[in-house]
Amino acid sequence: MNIVCTGSIAYDYLMSFPGYFRDHILADRLDTISLSFLVDNMVRQRGGTAANIAYTLALLGGRPKLMATVGEDFEEYRQWLESKGVDTSSVRIIPGKYTASFFANTDLANAQISSFYAGAMADAGELSLADLEGEKPDLVIISPNDPGAMNRMACECQEMGIASLYDPSQQIVRMSAEEIRRGVESAMALFVNEYEYELLRKHTGMSEAEILSRVSFMVITCGEHGARIFTDGNVTEIPPVIPEHIADPTGVGDAFRGGFVTGYRLKLSLETCGRMGALAATYCLEERGPQSHTYTPAEFVKRYKKEFGTSDRLETTLLAQGDK
Repeated sequence: MNIVCTGSIAYDYLMSFPGYFRDHILADRLDTISLSFLVDNMVRQRGGTAANIAYTLALLGGRPKLMATVGEDFEEYRQWLESKGVDTSSVRIIPGKYTASFFANTDLANAQISSFYAGAMADAGELSLADLEGEKPDLVIISPNDPGAMNRMACECQEMGIASLYDPSQQIVRMSAEEIRRGVESAMALFVNEYEYELLRKHTGMSEAEILSRVSFMVITCGEHGARIFTDGNVTEIPPVIPEHIADPTGVGDAFRGGFVTGYRLKLSLETCGRMGALAATYCLEERGPQSHTYTPAEFVKRYKKEFGTSDRLETTLLAQGDK
């Protein structure tokens, strides 16, 4: 299956302040606030929704194509993704700009002061599926990106007859009701978490019945409570995979999508897809950063059988590809 992942590619700069922001904020001087925090450490992590999803797809034997806009600082990141099996040939570098970046400073109370620089992501609306080389995609994942780019991808998928997985996520608050509705109505499947689902319904006025009449299936992730899959009037409950330890929740939802879509690519049942998503999410949760987890398809199958007591045809389909 030819899968194209559209959405953001970003660097995450994470810093730790060994104190409390509240001790340095003067409530009666907010109109002239001027603060600088000396941090203990900083890490830079590779991130971005499209890249994170593609990374897990590649871990599980796929060769996803990444379609996004990045800055002149992308080359090292490109080499990393290509070494893991992600096709970056459709990633466009925007001259004179940096790759989208997230800067977060966290104090001892887990209070956070953050900034997001869109950078080259703001040019993603210039990309078109018509410019892709080779075969027409079987599935396009529309994940959080520049709102204009997400709207264009939804329209093009509908016009070109390409199945899409619509994942508006944090961009729901930036998009118009018409744009969100168009994304849902043109999609094969909708992916959201519980909070995003309620926001989507509030902004669009769409009922659950109306949404389900538009898509083949809908997946709502529920954090530590697993996920629910809605299809054909049925709801399938997907239990969580309990982590051995928790390191960092960043990118867990993206990993879930990568695991789920791998099962869909292998033509497995939606329940098995959901279980694969839950396991992929837990692998991510156990490591720091959205692209730090690693495993072979054989290791994934072994843990899947341990968690669920059966391989659900996963062993014969996933391992038939060979370990990467």
